[in-house]
Amino acid sequence: MLPSDYLDLTHTIHGDLFLLDQPVWSALSRIESYLKQHLKPAILGTVSPLAMVGDQVFLGVGSVVEAGAVIKGPAWIGENCQVRSGAYIRENVIVGDNVVLGNSSEFKNCVLFDGCEVPHFNYVGDAVLGFKAHLGAGVILSNVRLDRAEVMLKSGAEFIATGLRKFSAIIGDHAEIGCNSVISPGSLVGRRCIIYPCASFSGVLPENTILKVRQHQEMVPRRD
Repeated sequence: MLPSDYLDLTHTIHGDLFLLDQPVWSALSRIESYLKQHLKPAILGTVSPLAMVGDQVFLGVGSVVEAGAVIKGPAWIGENCQVRSGAYIRENVIVGDNVVLGNSSEFKNCVLFDGCEVPHFNYVGDAVLGFKAHLGAGVILSNVRLDRAEVMLKSGAEFIATGLRKFSAIIGDHAEIGCNSVISPGSLVGRRCIIYPCASFSGVLPENTILKVRQHQEMVPRRD
């Protein structure tokens, strides 16, 4: 459950967030202080006059912020990213290069490695998405338990205290999550995993695993 188990740190310039001997999710508690120390606001990309960008934002060369997007900040967005119409980027968001932050998607206290795609109707809060991770339309990374208690990570028969009240998921490099899936608080999804659409998942999914969802469907004649 170390960073090296899920993430290739060569695909982010923010590798200092991750302590190699600490659980991968511990980085979430350091995002705010990291940005306070390292963020140097600048707009080097293109921002639509119909977008709203706060004063604590770095936007890299070649990145485009479309009309209707909101970047509240603090936020650090790399090069050649797309911030599409309706995207809402809240506080403490770190984004790599060549990332899609999509239509009607919300982000807060999260790290997205290079090449991530989060293109449609997604929620990403208190999460880390690895290199070229992809969320299908409508995927929700749920970050708070219903009882608001500390998030516990279930690994087999063991429950591990995370020390966090808000923590959704670590999504490993190249993982694919299908449309309208919900990932519950305290989940780890390994490298190159595939989760079928409409799944509800919590716990630890080992790398190179496919999580399948089977539905029973029945067709009956319509009655007048």
